[in-house]
Amino acid sequence: MEAIATGFSNARFLQAFRSRDFRLLWTGQAISLLGDMAFLVALGWRTFTLTGSARSLGIVLTLQGVGLLSTVLLGGALADRYDRRSLMLVSDAARFVLIGALAVVDGSGHLTIEILGGLAFAEGLATGFFTPALGGLIPLVVEQPGLGSANALIGMARQASLLIGPTAAGLIYGFAGSTVVFGFNSVSYLASFAFVLATRPRVAERAESVGTLREIWAGIRYVAGVPWLWVTITLFAFVLMFQWAPIQVLTPKLVRDHFDLSVRAYGVIFSMLGAGMIVGALTFAQTNPRRRRGLISYLIWMLNSLLIIVFALSPWYSLALVASFCRGICIGFGVAVWETMLMELVPEKMLSRVVSLDWFGAFGLTPFGLLAAGAVSHYFAAGSIIAGGAVLSMCLVAAGLLSREIREID
Repeated sequence: MEAIATGFSNARFLQAFRSRDFRLLWTGQAISLLGDMAFLVALGWRTFTLTGSARSLGIVLTLQGVGLLSTVLLGGALADRYDRRSLMLVSDAARFVLIGALAVVDGSGHLTIEILGGLAFAEGLATGFFTPALGGLIPLVVEQPGLGSANALIGMARQASLLIGPTAAGLIYGFAGSTVVFGFNSVSYLASFAFVLATRPRVAERAESVGTLREIWAGIRYVAGVPWLWVTITLFAFVLMFQWAPIQVLTPKLVRDHFDLSVRAYGVIFSMLGAGMIVGALTFAQTNPRRRRGLISYLIWMLNSLLIIVFALSPWYSLALVASFCRGICIGFGVAVWETMLMELVPEKMLSRVVSLDWFGAFGLTPFGLLAAGAVSHYFAAGSIIAGGAVLSMCLVAAGLLSREIREID
């Protein structure tokens, strides 16, 4: 790894790799994210085939989301008060056990939708502690000038996993079944545990201990006082409910019923999305825009909604793949912009709480979207539901640009 960091030290997007601890953290996350993306495909297809209903997939994803939302605010408060690395280790260990149990039950032939939903809920609980701790740990292993590079590289790991994981999952699922995919995801958490354990981050500036509920409330007050934060988090609670939730629930149905294809084609859609996200994250890392980042990101999210409409209504699978790739570029760039703004503009002692509020706010309404998408899937075509949600989302993002703070924030 030292040779890689030295040999490419002049490349802006690789700047964060100069840090040994970031290289370790990144490697662990790359492996874990690969398992997560493979798991996403296996979970979606296994649930759909287990019951034959998109509504069941909506319920399982809702339980997973509710689990995460139940602990993410607590996780943010604890990560600002205690050691963020330790919280990540506990979460990784818990998810290793939970997904390992899912693999064992699935392999035994006794998997039911109730067991699947229960384990998905428990996995969400554990992830709620991990996510804010990770967001707060990155600035502890990378100096401030390298944060843009760090977020882009984490994004590229996420996107590379989206490129490789779903396709691999589709192939493995087709030949060996869902049990092997679940087992791989379980082991990926163990790998993440080992790499996080090897890091030595600097000590964070600690928030004053005034009680967990008061600390969460202090985070809420901080976000409420910063317009670009509360406007974006509030808007995207509805955007993800209308746009992300139907895609998650209905893409298996779209692939099978509209394009008349199998799980492999389902995986390729995610892989094309991941390929585009790599391009988007790499573009951000090389350009690292410093002016009007709010305006730039909102315009990108509007374009993303337009591409979802193309994806959902396309009569050709090939065009849907192109739309997925272009969407990926938008997502990769947009997410890197947002995460870098958080790490640069939010005080260190508040960062994990703000990250947790970002997740809680942005995904707080998605359980309703997941359930609603599954419920209406019996009455409308999957593509029509997805496209309708994208239209509503585009209007919401456009409304956000009415805020002067959003248009002018750097």
